[in-house]
Amino acid sequence: MICAVSARTQDWADVEFLIAEGVDCIALSFVKDDNDVKQLKAYLSRRSLEHIKIFAKIESLESLKNLKDIIMASDGVMVARGDLGVQIPLEQIPAIQESIVTLCRHLNKPVIVASQLLESMVEYPTPTRAEVADVSEAVRQYADAVMLSAESAIGAYPQKALSVLRAASERMESWSREENMQKLLPQHQLAIALPDRISEQICNCAVEMANNLAVDAIFVYTKHGHMASLLSRNRPNPPIFAFTDDANSRKSMNLYWGVIPLHLPLSDSMDDNFKKTISLMKSKSSVKPGDTILLVSDSDLNRPCAASSVFQSIQVRTVD
Repeated sequence: MICAVSARTQDWADVEFLIAEGVDCIALSFVKDDNDVKQLKAYLSRRSLEHIKIFAKIESLESLKNLKDIIMASDGVMVARGDLGVQIPLEQIPAIQESIVTLCRHLNKPVIVASQLLESMVEYPTPTRAEVADVSEAVRQYADAVMLSAESAIGAYPQKALSVLRAASERMESWSREENMQKLLPQHQLAIALPDRISEQICNCAVEMANNLAVDAIFVYTKHGHMASLLSRNRPNPPIFAFTDDANSRKSMNLYWGVIPLHLPLSDSMDDNFKKTISLMKSKSSVKPGDTILLVSDSDLNRPCAASSVFQSIQVRTVD
């Protein structure tokens, strides 16, 4: 569940209300710079609530001036085009949207494109062709999510609007796979420390293998969700099933494109984890005998997040 709160008013009563309601993510409005994000994160940290993710809403000239710092400080970004369009010329919005989405991809932060995607469906049961093209363009830019606002909050056709959003998104993603567009995605190095660089390269190679071998699914075993995010960043063709024994990590991984997170106990044994997860996915009819699965895992899932040395592995297995 994502709820919004304003950085302009500094109203901690609103934050306390959201905490009491058990929100998973807070969308912070009117962000001017990274200090707004850091202030809220520090407040949550003092309450031992670091698992609540902070998405910065980019909706002002000030936020655009400090864009990179804001993205790096946040857990993700929302492109709030409605308010943004009030402060900048309308003809600049498409290019600014694409630059924000691209920068988020480079920094491995999930990005949501929101506001007025299917605005006409607040009143009418069908969208305009331009609106469908707008949704498709956001998907083509590799946004992690597209979000309805008034269409589902006060609109007369919320379910139809959601169906149109899903259909347009799925068609563009299908076209992207057919055209093998993910091969054009530039690989920007994120990590500096060797263990993090290893994780990054493992995931880059895993996605290339998964696409070249046409595997049916990717299984990733992860404690904190970082490797799932690195796989998602590369937009693989098969679905990514991410298994974790951390309930908060499972929730946060819902923000990553193409990731289907599941919560279950894990061990340090790849064989045990594979048997357990294959049994689970068979029961859900998500995999079947004969399917090829690519596995990605840390060797020690109980290792602290900031471990100084790690060893990852990639395996390809067939479901019996």
